[in-house]
Amino acid sequence: MINTFVVLAEAATEETEHSPIIPIWQELVVGSVAFAVLCFVLIKFVFPQMEKTFQARVDAIEGGIKRAETAQAEANELLEQYRAQLAEARTEAARIRDEARADAEGIRQDVLAKAREESDRIIAAGNEQLAAQRESIVRELRSEVGTLAVDLAGKIVGEALADEARTRGTVERFIADLDTAGTAGGR
Repeated sequence: MINTFVVLAEAATEETEHSPIIPIWQELVVGSVAFAVLCFVLIKFVFPQMEKTFQARVDAIEGGIKRAETAQAEANELLEQYRAQLAEARTEAARIRDEARADAEGIRQDVLAKAREESDRIIAAGNEQLAAQRESIVRELRSEVGTLAVDLAGKIVGEALADEARTRGTVERFIADLDTAGTAGGR
């Protein structure tokens, strides 16, 4: 290294032609001063501005991440609310469906009860009508049987049973005998 300085010093003292390998000392000084000024300007003005820009960019990215995390948390919260509402709606729908089934069953039972009542009423009315018709037919048959019995008895006995009181009494006895014979035979 010392040899290099010696060579440089000799070269500087000589007014010979300049070697391309060894720089001129004035250029080194000017270059060093220019480099120092450039470094000063960069450090004083450019780097702080770049640092501000970088910091703003970092803040924007971090803020964006925080906003994204906040938005994600809000979205998750809303999703949970929607799920809770959906579960509640499903529960409510199941309750309404069960109530509707219970109401339908109640209506069905009411309709069946009314149908049974109507059927019982119709049957009772039919039985009453049959009983009334039976009574009417029995009365008609009694009077016809009585008349036929009197006519038959008159032909058998050979005398006319014209007296109405006697006829009625005879008919009544005959029918009473038939009733007692029917109940005794039915037992």
